Amino acid sequence: MNEFDTALLAPIGFIALLLVLSAFFSGSETALTAVSKARMHRLDSEGDLRARRVTFLIRDRERLIGAILLGNNLVNILATSIATSVFIALFGATGLANAIATITMTILVLVFSEVTPKSAAIARPDGFAMLVAPLMRWVVFVFAPITRVVQLIVRGFLKVFGLDISKDSAVFSATEEIRGAVDLHHSEGGIDKESRDLIRGALELDEIRVEEIMIHRKSIEMLDLDQSNEEIIRKALKSPHTRLPVFRDNTDNIVGVLHAKDLLRALWDAEADANAVDLTAIARTPYFVPETTTLQEQLDAFKIKQEHFALVVDEYGAIQGLVTMEDILEEIVGEIEDEYDSPVQGVRPQADGSLNVDGDVTIRDLNRAMDWNLPDGEAVTVAGLVIHESQSIPEVSQTFSFHGFRFQILRRRRNQITAIKISEIAPAAAD
Repeated sequence: MNEFDTALLAPIGFIALLLVLSAFFSGSETALTAVSKARMHRLDSEGDLRARRVTFLIRDRERLIGAILLGNNLVNILATSIATSVFIALFGATGLANAIATITMTILVLVFSEVTPKSAAIARPDGFAMLVAPLMRWVVFVFAPITRVVQLIVRGFLKVFGLDISKDSAVFSATEEIRGAVDLHHSEGGIDKESRDLIRGALELDEIRVEEIMIHRKSIEMLDLDQSNEEIIRKALKSPHTRLPVFRDNTDNIVGVLHAKDLLRALWDAEADANAVDLTAIARTPYFVPETTTLQEQLDAFKIKQEHFALVVDEYGAIQGLVTMEDILEEIVGEIEDEYDSPVQGVRPQADGSLNVDGDVTIRDLNRAMDWNLPDGEAVTVAGLVIHESQSIPEVSQTFSFHGFRFQILRRRRNQITAIKISEIAPAAAD
């Protein structure tokens, strides 16, 4: 009996070794798929050799996962086969021996080769990944020919069902991944709202057009060259803006942009004689941009042209509004106020928790201020959203409910909604 027991020590020890290898593969799979690619890239750039090995491995995740799964299945199947032989030696070639072997190996693999290593890896994915990377490089290298064949077979099989998993078929861009990570950390309390808005604002410059943030033509302060010099200069000096468009005959005929510094310099040279100032001569050439220009494109253009002010036109060349460098920067860092800015933003909180909002407040500004998620794909302003959703121009006192909010029309001027009361709908009420 002792000789018989001694003969079983070798296969039992081999099974234990295979379980350790299975744990290694399972933990490696979890760690290398959960590791932060950005953090490894930073450590690699700082000269960390372990991080460089991890970066090399995760560069081709499909090959890495294929090698890990191949190794894990090999050791698990081999361990189960040996365990079956051991239990047959103990209980004879019966169905009971096979059943006991299956149950025993399932418990051992689940506890020691799956749950335990994966729990450890998910708790410290970066450290675990750098620990196993040196050995895993050799595993990937040895299994490379087999995993390549497996990859080709899998890709061909999935293409039959219309699923392409090639390297060039990524569903999400790097920008979307970063935005998703930022939103996740914000929801978990790891990033405050201001930091989240700052990062998202920078990422979204390529997705926002100037027409979405521009000052509408109705709100632009302009100077009429048909008026007297004294009247024009008086308006310019009273304005809180340093750059003002000047027009002749009608507001679509913009002939220049008057800069406050140029005006003051001209007045100084003319010894404060307003009539001696040639406003047409000191007005700068207007800079026009199409309304479909993205904020990133416009920001780049501002830097190249050394401009801070642009007039926005539609496809017919008609003035639609204006956009400034400050408007674009505010999309990233939030509202920038100076001593001439009006404190009124068009959003007035009420005692009952609702908001009275001017109709021309943009949805983006409202979302950013209140941390809401009202859609801005079909409309730029809050009034535009109400008109789009209601498919009409509502009357005063009409109320609409959509996107989890209640919108009540407070004021209307002709066909323009000028004030709206917005209240959040309680989840129970929304259901």
